[in-house]
Amino acid sequence: MQIGKEKAVAIDYKLTIEGDIVVDQSEPGHPLWYLHGFGNIIPGLERELEGLEVGAEKTVTVQPEDGYGVRDDNLVHLVPKSQFGPGAQFDVGDRVVAQSPDGREMEARISLIGAKEVTVDFNHELAGKVLTFEIKVAEIRKASKEEVAHGHIHGPGGHHH
Repeated sequence: MQIGKEKAVAIDYKLTIEGDIVVDQSEPGHPLWYLHGFGNIIPGLERELEGLEVGAEKTVTVQPEDGYGVRDDNLVHLVPKSQFGPGAQFDVGDRVVAQSPDGREMEARISLIGAKEVTVDFNHELAGKVLTFEIKVAEIRKASKEEVAHGHIHGPGGHHH
């Protein structure tokens, strides 16, 4: 069976960025499961896995445009400390959740702390990075009708969110 639309796929992977810095990897015996063709993983990786079979190994390089995007300086904001509430404590690298003007929650990282302002970065931490994945296809199966309808894989025993 080959990887294609509506297939449940399990991959073992290691993700590195420039300088061979390991950013993430699957644990032995615990591959990453995703539903192919539904945007569950970044587009550049999903495209390169199309057609592979169980046991296939591949190194995939993904440019920022097909990964987590190009860094956008418009997504970096100076926020007065007073907006965090009295006694708020945080460090550089902490994640915060902000509300957009239309009411959506958005995750950001604190990138700088000044005397009166905090710099909050809404870019994904891997935005602007070239990503290198070392992949091994561990398993492929036909997705269930429920998984296809929901657009994601369901865990053992059924539907979990």
